[in-house]
Amino acid sequence: MKTVYDFTVKDRKGNDVSLSEYRGKVLLIVNTATGCGFTPHYEPLEAMYKEMRDQGLEILDFPCNQFANQAPGDEEEIHTFCTMKFGTEFPQFKKIDVNGESADPLFAYLATEKPFQGFGKGLKMAALSKFADMNNKAFGDKAYIKWNFTKFLVNRDGQVVARFEPTVDMDEVKKAVAAAL
Repeated sequence: MKTVYDFTVKDRKGNDVSLSEYRGKVLLIVNTATGCGFTPHYEPLEAMYKEMRDQGLEILDFPCNQFANQAPGDEEEIHTFCTMKFGTEFPQFKKIDVNGESADPLFAYLATEKPFQGFGKGLKMAALSKFADMNNKAFGDKAYIKWNFTKFLVNRDGQVVARFEPTVDMDEVKKAVAAAL
C-alpha cells in the first residue's frame, strides 16, 4: 500500500528530501501562498507547530503560485516573508505546482486519497468556489487542489486521514491534529 513515505520532494534549496525521513510523525502538508486572503493561516499553523512538534507534529509547507499568482516570489523571498511576518519555523519546500500536467506527484496522490468535498456553505464559500472553478478550468481533471492553504493530515503510518479546505476553521484543524497525535 502506497504512503506519503514513498515520495521524494525538493527542499527550498532544491535538494531531494525523502518523506520517509518523517516516518512516525504526524504530518500536516499544506500548499501556501504569501499574497492570499488565507495567508494569515500561517499564524495558527506556527502556533500549532510550536505547541505540538515535541509530540511528533511536522508541518510541511509547499508554496504554490497556481491560484491567481498569489505566491510570485522565489523560494528565498517566500521564506523571508514567512519567517519575518509570521515567525515560521516549520519546514518549507520548493515552490511547486499542485494542479495540471506539472502537478507535484505528492499533491496528486494526496488529493486522490482525499478528494475535494466543497468549501462549505454560505455566500462567501459560493464566491470562492466560483472563483476557484474559473481559476482551475485550465487544469481539467487534474485540478487536484482548489485553492491555497488546502491542508492534508497524515497519520504516523503515512496514511492520509483528512483534508481541510482553506475555509475550514483552524480550531477544527488543530483538534484533528491533536487527535492524530
